[in-house]
Amino acid sequence: MTGWQFWVDRGGTFTDVVARHPDGRLLTHKLLSDNPARYADAAVEGITQLLAGAGALDGADLRAVPIDAVRMGTTVATNALLERKGEPTALVITRGFRDALRIAYQNRPRIFAREIVLPEALYARVVEVDERVAADGEILREPDLDALAAPLRQAYDEGIRAVAVVCMHSHLHPAHEEAVGALARRIGFPQVSLSSEVSPLMKLVPRGDTAVVDAYLSPVLRRYVQHVADELQGVRLMFMQSNGGLAEAGQFRGKDAILSGPAGGIVGMARMSKLAGFDRVIGFDMGGTSTDVSHYAGEYERVFTTQIAGVRLRAPMLDIHTVAAGGGSVLHFDGSRYRVGPDSAGADPGPACYRGGGPLTVTDANVALGRVQAAHFPRVFGPGGDEPLDDALVRDRFAALA
Repeated sequence: MTGWQFWVDRGGTFTDVVARHPDGRLLTHKLLSDNPARYADAAVEGITQLLAGAGALDGADLRAVPIDAVRMGTTVATNALLERKGEPTALVITRGFRDALRIAYQNRPRIFAREIVLPEALYARVVEVDERVAADGEILREPDLDALAAPLRQAYDEGIRAVAVVCMHSHLHPAHEEAVGALARRIGFPQVSLSSEVSPLMKLVPRGDTAVVDAYLSPVLRRYVQHVADELQGVRLMFMQSNGGLAEAGQFRGKDAILSGPAGGIVGMARMSKLAGFDRVIGFDMGGTSTDVSHYAGEYERVFTTQIAGVRLRAPMLDIHTVAAGGGSVLHFDGSRYRVGPDSAGADPGPACYRGGGPLTVTDANVALGRVQAAHFPRVFGPGGDEPLDDALVRDRFAALA
C-alpha cells in the first residue's frame, strides 16, 4: 500500500470516518452529516479534516493526496425511502393492470383489523401502455407508443423525472419494455428503470415493485454519488450494497442501496464478534433516522424478497429489520397522544439539543432522562461547531410541550 485508505459511514445524522495512514496508523473522525453553513458534504469534509490534521494536505488540493480507495456505506437511500423523499416517479404498466401493484396479493398482516391502511405508494402517477406478450413469447399486441407519448410528455411537463416500466412477461420477453424505455428517454426522462433489467424474474408484482423502488431512489443516490466522485476524482470509490458486498460508484443502484449503511454494520459486527470469540450475536444499530436489528449465527443471513417501510422489494440483501425510529425521530403531540417519527430532524437542524433550532426528538428525550450526557458527547454543535449539547434548552422545550 502506498496511499491513504478511507472507510466512511454516512448516516442521516452523523458521519464517521476511519482512515488508514500510509504508515499503517488508524485515525478516526466524527462530524454532522448535514451542516450547510460549514461544508457541502460530510464524507468529503471528514476526509479533508483527517488529512489536514495529519499534515498530509499542507495547503494542497485534496486531489493531490495519494488515496488508494474510499469505501463507503450510506443511508441516503434508506432515509429517502423511510421519509418518502425520493424522486417523483411515473409507473408505466400493461393496460388493464394499473392497480396490480396497489392490490398486490391482498395480504392482511392484521387479519382482524377492520380498517386496512395501505402504505403510501411510491409512484405519483400510473400510465397504461396498450401492449401484451404471452408467456410463450407470442406478441398479442405491439406497444402503442404513439398513444403512450402524450401522457408521458404530460408527466414530464409536470415535473416527474423518473419512470418505472413494467410489462407482462417482460422477464422472458423484454422487447416491449425496451421500446417504452427508449421512448421515455427520447422525451427526456433521465431515470428509466425497466423491470426486465432491475429484477428479471417471474411474477409481475415483485418485479414491478422493485422497478418502482429503483426509479424512485436511483436519482437521489446518483446525485449524492456524483457529488462525492467529483470531489474525489481519480480515487477508487466503492459503496456498500444491501447484500454486504461492495460496488463501484458507477454501478451503485437504488434497489441495492436501501440497506447500504446497516449492511456495513452487520459485516463489522460479525468480524468484531469473531475476534472476541463469539459466533452467535444479535445486532441493534440505532442511528439518527432508523433502527436496524439483525442476528448472526456463523454466516450472513440473506433474503431475496423483503418489505421495508411498507415497500415490497426483490433484491439480494442481508436480513435486517428496519423501523423508522432513530435518535433524530421527531416527537409529536397530535392532540390526543404522543407519537414518534417517522419524520426525522436529521443533522440539520437536528434535535433541539444540537443548537440548530430543531424539534424535540428521541435524542432530546434521552438527554432529559440523563441517558445522554452533554459532558460525554462530542462538542460539534452550534454556529462554530465547537459547543456541547444544550441540555437546558431540552428541559425548557419539554416543559413547554407538557
